[in-house]
Amino acid sequence: MADKGDLGWRVMAGAAAFAGGFVAKKAITLAWKKSTGKEPPTNPESPEVALTEAIGWAVVMGVGMELARLLATRAAARQWAKGTGELPSHLKADV
Repeated sequence: MADKGDLGWRVMAGAAAFAGGFVAKKAITLAWKKSTGKEPPTNPESPEVALTEAIGWAVVMGVGMELARLLATRAAARQWAKGTGELPSHLKADV
């Protein structure tokens, strides 16, 4: 069974990733609108959406969301280390 520290970290990391993803989706959507002048595709899987647009949206959204999750989790890990004095065990670098 997970200890309280592990559970606390999972909750904190999950909340950070959720918040980062929410902000990233809004930012990516706004950037898409500004750069293309169009709304992003709501259903890129549809054959009615141009393949280039669907692929572009998938790439931008995939990279953007993963980058946001990574940065949010790293920021949460820094805060966790400040509060507990050490990183969660699975984030410690093997040196």
